[in-house]
Amino acid sequence: MAEPQSNAPLRAPAGAPTSGVIHVRTRLAGDFTVIANALLQRRGSAVTVGVAGYILSLPDGAPVRIDALCEHFTEGEILISRALRELEADGYLERRRERGPSGRLRTRTFFHDVPPGDDPEPPRLPSPPHPRRSTPPPQPAPEPRPVPEPTHEPDPSPAAQTATTEPQAAADPAAHPATDPRAAVILASLRIVDRRLILSRREADRLAPAVTRWLEHGVSPEDITTHLTTRLPDPLRARPARILAYRLGELPPPLPDRPATPAALPWQTCDGGCERAFRAAEPGRCRDCPPVAGLATAC
Repeated sequence: MAEPQSNAPLRAPAGAPTSGVIHVRTRLAGDFTVIANALLQRRGSAVTVGVAGYILSLPDGAPVRIDALCEHFTEGEILISRALRELEADGYLERRRERGPSGRLRTRTFFHDVPPGDDPEPPRLPSPPHPRRSTPPPQPAPEPRPVPEPTHEPDPSPAAQTATTEPQAAADPAAHPATDPRAAVILASLRIVDRRLILSRREADRLAPAVTRWLEHGVSPEDITTHLTTRLPDPLRARPARILAYRLGELPPPLPDRPATPAALPWQTCDGGCERAFRAAEPGRCRDCPPVAGLATAC
């Protein structure tokens, strides 16, 4: 009787991990999309990553509206719109208001493989030599000649010292006012009042100086939040940052000057013998002591 034999390999290939996923790679020659690992390994909602990968696989000009995405995915409008807002907050999705040839405004959608602030610098490739000309070898750059040091003594006059210190004063960083730290807190808290007001860090940095000017005009943070979140259009036809920048563009009118508080009258000591202290413009007697003899009394 023959012994049973198995076609299964005796052990895993050398170098394979003992646990976790093992990739079976297939080299694709077409119909594929290159996606950055930073986007695929993004922490958070899987719907956001799936929507981003689907948009990257679409050709230019394909519709990416919420209704068009809902026809492809089984998720509803709430999850799809939330995924688009998260991609817009991270810088992958960008909506711009442009004026067409007819003069009408329209919204154009742009999707970045990598957020604009994280674009790597493209490598610079050397230009190939001309086929008909031989490229001469590069010549070493001539060494700079040493500049002789001046032999005269520095001018001790006040004019020369002023000219020397003026560039240092211009480079003083204190000349540029810093933004109020409360401005970043106000902008980050807007999404608590209205979930549509999600700002990226770059947008918040651009709006912080305008909020600082409002604070300098005496407007409280609560009033600024109310001004930015009241009577917003539904739905938003533009980026939240543009709407907030428009509302922050005009500063509020200055607060009216409060009337000056009159100075308090000085303390006086009663001359009638009770030595009671009272406020009056001139020394005299308090109201409880009888008036001085010889003064006329009112009838």
